[in-house]
Amino acid sequence: MATERRAEVTWNGDLFNGSGTIDRVGSGAFGPLDVTWTSRAEDPNGRTSPEELIAAAHAACFSMALSNVLAKAGTPPEQLKTAATVTFVPGTGITKSELEVEGSVPGLDANGFREAAEDAKANCPVSQALKNNVELSVNARVTSSVGG
Repeated sequence: MATERRAEVTWNGDLFNGSGTIDRVGSGAFGPLDVTWTSRAEDPNGRTSPEELIAAAHAACFSMALSNVLAKAGTPPEQLKTAATVTFVPGTGITKSELEVEGSVPGLDANGFREAAEDAKANCPVSQALKNNVELSVNARVTSSVGG
C-alpha cells in the first residue's frame, strides 16, 4: 500500500532577500520552521534548510533499513545512532550525503556490521532517491559485537 506525505511552505520575495516558512507537515510533527537563503547557504542562525531536512530523512530511513537488514540476518540491533551530513554547494546543488552510524549489535563483528551498513545505505528509499545524483557514503562502527 502506497503512502503519501505532505508538507506546506510559504515563500515571500526573491531567493536572496526573501524568506519562507515550512508551515506544517501532514503528521503535525513539526512546523512552522523558518527558511532563508542565508540559512541554506551560509549561517543557519536558528533556521532550517531543505538539506537539513533531507539529512534527517536520510538518517531516519537508513536507521530503519539497517535495523531490518540486521534483524533478517539474525542479529537485531540493541541500538543504532545515526547522523547524516548533507552537503549543499550554491550554484551546484546537493553534492553528497555522508552517513555515520554506531551500533550496539550483540553477536556481530565489525566487518559484518560494515557490510550490513553498506547494504542499508544502498537500499534505503532515501538513498535510492539520491542515488546517481549525490555521492553517498557510510562510516559504520559497532560498539558491542561478538561475545559482547
